[in-house]
Amino acid sequence: MSESPLVLVQRPPTFDFMDELLSRNFPVLTTHHTSSAPLPNSLSRHASIRAVVNMAMLKLDADLLSHLPSLQLLVCTSVGTEHIDLAECKRRGIAVTNAGEAFSEDVADCAVGLLISVLRKIPAADRYVRSEKWVKFGEFQLGIKLSGKRVGILGLGSIGSFIAKRLEPFGCIISYNSTIQKQSITYPYYPDVLSLAANNEVIILCCALNDQTRHIVNREVMESLGKNGVIINVGRGGLIDEKEMVKCLVDGVIGGAGLDVFEKEPGGPEELFGLDNVVLSPHCAIATPGSLNNIAQLTLANLKAFFSNQPLISPERKCEVGTGEVSG
Repeated sequence: MSESPLVLVQRPPTFDFMDELLSRNFPVLTTHHTSSAPLPNSLSRHASIRAVVNMAMLKLDADLLSHLPSLQLLVCTSVGTEHIDLAECKRRGIAVTNAGEAFSEDVADCAVGLLISVLRKIPAADRYVRSEKWVKFGEFQLGIKLSGKRVGILGLGSIGSFIAKRLEPFGCIISYNSTIQKQSITYPYYPDVLSLAANNEVIILCCALNDQTRHIVNREVMESLGKNGVIINVGRGGLIDEKEMVKCLVDGVIGGAGLDVFEKEPGGPEELFGLDNVVLSPHCAIATPGSLNNIAQLTLANLKAFFSNQPLISPERKCEVGTGEVSG
């Protein structure tokens, strides 16, 4: 019987939540266990690695892939794959998976939470009480209700659909822009983000980041959204022209923003730190025990499926290849 495939887990030191689960099923190495030497040098001593689990969107480019001559499968624990050289994976016949719907519900919850927090100024109100300004100055400024808001969703995939379902009970009027109009969806469709912004009071970003969507929300889009408009971003920081967004928020061109992601992480634009109409979150929309368990189980399922010659559970559609049957 053939030897079990060696799996490399490429992760930050603190991301150890699936180590035990994977090691019960496969021989596992992690990036910080192989050696203290630079990663490519470490990998050169483990040429038999057949699968990589890529966590926290750590970069995996052609140079790094060149040090993995036996690699057949790359399991990404993120929905987005912009940190992966998919062209090189496809050229070499390396199968790639992503997080599928493992995080969708929790990210949708976070998006709605950010929206309510911006409109009702919940974090600012919390700071107002803690700083004793309520005692000194009296009542806090008025917030804005969510009910009945016109909400445009940029990217009506799994996450976007869950967001829409959560907003419907608030009486929100949902519309969307996506790569193509979805015939099974009854929400109004706008063919471009400019018209989506012009016809809504809120836009929520949950689409993939690629060459076509980078800075898709530019100043023109923000001006179209208007001075009372709110942007919620649970997609990727690069979807927004961040410098222009800062100017628009400071100058009152738009009314507010709730941001879980930024162009340069960790951190965010310091100009936003003092604004009460902005709610910031440290890229943690997926960070719940439920989501972490979901992605751990999905990762294991993809590994087992691939090495049992079964269809992958959550293949990255841009990079679909065969399976990795282990012959007896």
